[in-house]
Amino acid sequence: MPKPNCCLKLLGRWNGFHKSIFMLIILVILLSIATLSKFYSITSLSISDTLCSRVVNIESSSRFSAADDGSRAALETVIQKIRDEMKETGAAASVIPSSRYNAFLGEILELLLVQSLASPVEKTTQIHPLAMRPKHDEAAAEFFLIEEIRKYVRIKPNRLGKQNFMGANGTFTSIGHACFAMKQDLEEYMDYDVGEICKDDWKLAQKLMVHGCDPLPRRRCFSRAPQLYIKPFPITESLWKLPDHRNVRWSGYRCKNFTCLAANGTRKGFFKCADCFNLTHHEMPRWMELKFDPQTNQTADILISDVLSIKPGEVRIGLDFSVGTGTFAARMREFNVTIATGTINLGAPFNEMIALRGLLPIYLSINQRLPFFDNTLDLIHTTRFLDGWIDFVLLDFILYDWDRVLRPGGLLWIDSFFCLKEELDDYLESFKMLRYRKRRWIVVPKVDKDDREVFFSAVLEKPPRPF
Repeated sequence: MPKPNCCLKLLGRWNGFHKSIFMLIILVILLSIATLSKFYSITSLSISDTLCSRVVNIESSSRFSAADDGSRAALETVIQKIRDEMKETGAAASVIPSSRYNAFLGEILELLLVQSLASPVEKTTQIHPLAMRPKHDEAAAEFFLIEEIRKYVRIKPNRLGKQNFMGANGTFTSIGHACFAMKQDLEEYMDYDVGEICKDDWKLAQKLMVHGCDPLPRRRCFSRAPQLYIKPFPITESLWKLPDHRNVRWSGYRCKNFTCLAANGTRKGFFKCADCFNLTHHEMPRWMELKFDPQTNQTADILISDVLSIKPGEVRIGLDFSVGTGTFAARMREFNVTIATGTINLGAPFNEMIALRGLLPIYLSINQRLPFFDNTLDLIHTTRFLDGWIDFVLLDFILYDWDRVLRPGGLLWIDSFFCLKEELDDYLESFKMLRYRKRRWIVVPKVDKDDREVFFSAVLEKPPRPF
């Protein structure tokens, strides 16, 4: 006698269930779909030929997006119970006892109800907003004509189709919003042959940075180097000796060697710190000797030794955000303090000079957020950089960013800030809003400007805030 069809057997078995069990099964299915859809991809819920294959598909595609440990454990328990039950009974085995089947469904229902109440009804997969708006990404790319910019700004999804170790599902390369207003300059900057030598366009790059196109996009070309690079002087000599001029690309500068720069101590106009390259006469005494004004017998200078005595042994690392050749970092090195010097090349190769002296230059503009983590630096020093030209709102943003990277108890050293007398109180209020402890506070006249300007110097200590 031929064996009855498997589907007819299942249909007969289904018709024998009590009406309440039928409703319970419907409720379980609805809760299963509502809950599992938050944790599984759509493909894992595709319709299969039989109930067995549907459960197998759910198991094989169980990829949890970003669920917490409790949600993951509960759902794994549900799947494990289904798998164990099917192993014991088989897909088309004999009739399952009604009481056992009711108890089994009751356990599943309880787990699903607990999970649905504990889990918020929201997507747990962390998707970047730009990834959900491909049109926005395409619009930014289509704005430019140069293909290298198009490739750079488009989202690069992860090859494995899941979040990387940084918790992102793609790489989102960005450029400053001002780059869109400087389209012609940026396209000139990105117009190169991939894999070849870049154009000698450092001045164009710096122009973009200074005008807010920062950060700049990366480039896939090799940066130009000096034609003949000479081995730098050893650290025992490099701090106070002019470097070899062959180690610098001099395109775009008035002077073509360091000797020319050092000889221009009395000429100003082509860069802000005209005498910074005179290491022996001008730079060497700075922060080591007090220089008093002969008319007033006053000075805005503060010695390094006086500042370090405020926190003996506590100042180890810091930032000098100034216009200069790294002399402050050189002097601090002699006190076993490591200082990174942030500057741009204002008419002279300041960054190259700092590096050739054996110090650490950071090439960044005033527009950029400092590349340091919160509460990490012991000291921030600035001179010849923040002056009376700066906007009060911009000054606030800068000071709050400096506060961010200074550790509690860290020192902010404002060195020879100068401004008009009538604006002094407004600028002092900007510094006072930090609510730092005053360790040094000096205001003296700047006599070389017809008695219209003043110098302000201060050493301020960041308080240990309770939050």
